[in-house]
Amino acid sequence: MTHENRYRAYTLSNYKEIPQIKNLSSQDIEAIEVVGRVLPFKANNYVVEQLIDWNNIPNDPIFTLTFPRKEMLSTAHYEQVLNMLDRDPSDPIYKEAIDTIRRDLNPNPAGQEHNVPTLEGFRLDGMQHKYRETVLFFPSQGQTCHAYCTFCFRWPQFTGMNDLKFASREADLLHRYLLEHKEVTDVLFTGGDPLTATANILSAYIEPLLTEEFAHIRTIRIGSKALSYWPYRFLTDRDADNLIELFTKVRKAGKNLAFQAHFNHPAELSTDVVKQAIDRIKSTGAQIRTQSPLLNKINNHPDIWVDMWQKQVDLGCIPYYMFIARDTGSKVFFEVPLDQAWELFRNAYSRVSGVCRTVRGPSMSAFPGKVIVTGVAKVKDEKVFILEFLQCRNPDLVGIPFFAKYDADATWLDQLEPAFDEKEFFYEKDNLLGDNSDDRNLWE
Repeated sequence: MTHENRYRAYTLSNYKEIPQIKNLSSQDIEAIEVVGRVLPFKANNYVVEQLIDWNNIPNDPIFTLTFPRKEMLSTAHYEQVLNMLDRDPSDPIYKEAIDTIRRDLNPNPAGQEHNVPTLEGFRLDGMQHKYRETVLFFPSQGQTCHAYCTFCFRWPQFTGMNDLKFASREADLLHRYLLEHKEVTDVLFTGGDPLTATANILSAYIEPLLTEEFAHIRTIRIGSKALSYWPYRFLTDRDADNLIELFTKVRKAGKNLAFQAHFNHPAELSTDVVKQAIDRIKSTGAQIRTQSPLLNKINNHPDIWVDMWQKQVDLGCIPYYMFIARDTGSKVFFEVPLDQAWELFRNAYSRVSGVCRTVRGPSMSAFPGKVIVTGVAKVKDEKVFILEFLQCRNPDLVGIPFFAKYDADATWLDQLEPAFDEKEFFYEKDNLLGDNSDDRNLWE
């Protein structure tokens, strides 16, 4: 095994062992130490050696995707943590202060806690069931990542705040729930990154779903950043062959296997090893669908998206989503106003061929559902955003256009107001979404 495919993680405890760190300024080092106490920090040797351009620090996009920057915290929070750096992290006063800051950062955006289903009165904290056809499952053995994204909306999974964590090691509960909910056709294994778990563990969750008993489950989805941050997972890791064999079993059982790959910048598609990993996944019959949020300082230019979508299609992947970064964690650092997001998407979309136009966006995964910005227009002499649901807690509302007052500064749904002097958006009327928590499964 060569050095480059032998995994090595870098965290706050050992990041100074990275040879290139000596070239960082004292301010950059301080930011890693401070912000890394609040938001989780983890990189690895593949990211450090093959993806980051250390001649372009701190502005290199992959560096910014993985290494903390000062602006990722508010000035007040930054100074508070800076003044506590000498405190013992196990000190209860220190821990309480850090956790208070974390709770100020909206750690469960879009009401994720309201998506947790129940089985026989028992709350299934390792699952989410927001949309009728799709269940999300968080295998506890996959609640870490090969490296952490600084924009991640699931950052509480990695901070040790167990009351904010989604995770389950009970395969039986997943299977029992699915047998009671025949409306579910898709199961999405997510995290963290489920592909940090072993192939044997994943098999225990997935292989029972390939039997006739689960004929209603038509698609297995795996949400993973492994192609970007550790493509050796599919090539030379100890159980890489077993993982590929599992993917092949899913397809031979007649199920669709959708690999939800997260690529945030064309640089992540540039190495030989990621191209080899994509080919190996595709050889199983799996589809690779690609998605990313739109991120200031990372990919907020249409040229980047055109390049990224075209590279993905060249490699046999399917562009799927451009998201709006969720309103959590370091969002202020990464956010892009909705009108700019729509203009950027429209610009990039108009410059690619039809095979790239499978992509949808810009989309917000907000509390009511996935809301897409389909345009900015003047209607009845009022400038408005045109919006619609791609997915909704109430599936009857999908595809119905609705309008919000134009706001050049708005970056998220809850900052928008209804247009035309309406007091509520249409989905807020007549209890169409049900009670915010108790009726989350309105479609049952």
